[in-house]
Amino acid sequence: MTNAVDMRLWYVPIEIITLRRWLVAAFVVNFMLLTVDVLRADSKMLILGVLSCLLFAALRASLPEINDTFRRNVCLVLSSSLLGLSAYRLLIAEPTVFNFWIHCWSLVPSVLALYWLSGRPVTVWTARKLSDSAFEYGLLRNAKLGGRIEAIGAHITLVHFVAISVIPLIWVIDIAFSEGNSLGGQIGDSFTTEHFEKILNGESFGLWFRNSLIVSIGTALVALS
Repeated sequence: MTNAVDMRLWYVPIEIITLRRWLVAAFVVNFMLLTVDVLRADSKMLILGVLSCLLFAALRASLPEINDTFRRNVCLVLSSSLLGLSAYRLLIAEPTVFNFWIHCWSLVPSVLALYWLSGRPVTVWTARKLSDSAFEYGLLRNAKLGGRIEAIGAHITLVHFVAISVIPLIWVIDIAFSEGNSLGGQIGDSFTTEHFEKILNGESFGLWFRNSLIVSIGTALVALS
């Protein structure tokens, strides 16, 4: 009997465990992304962004505990409101890849929160309907899904770090193949090889090439000696 009671006290569905961490991360990212609206001087989107951050904070603070149906219902209302607000922000934003990525940081967490909080594991956990065998199944389920969810989170983080490394390279390549010396415009809006033609056909190219070749060969010989 004591073991069953102890198991009931410390068992928490994997959905709630994940939301406790991911909602904090989503709040931090959305708060940092407010700087984009500040730089754009877009007061409407800034106000909506601040409201989204407040909803994230309220949702995280209201996550239910065991046998707490009221807080679960509150979280359902908050996540639904956050989903509607996120969808509205996406609809009124300019349709670009960067804006889509920004608003996914509020849209995707709100969808996950609404889906998980309305799911059967959390519903039963907050409604005092779990038997001893159900608790045991829940613990096994946590162990099975916990590793998968952590792997997904790690891959999402890795993708963002890769993007941070690759995007500047893409930007430099796009500028190299764009007309003139302008840094504006969109990626892929123009294509020209005029910069390379000026360099390759210039009078100084041969001198630059010979000097670079001499320096590289000399450096290699010094390093090998």
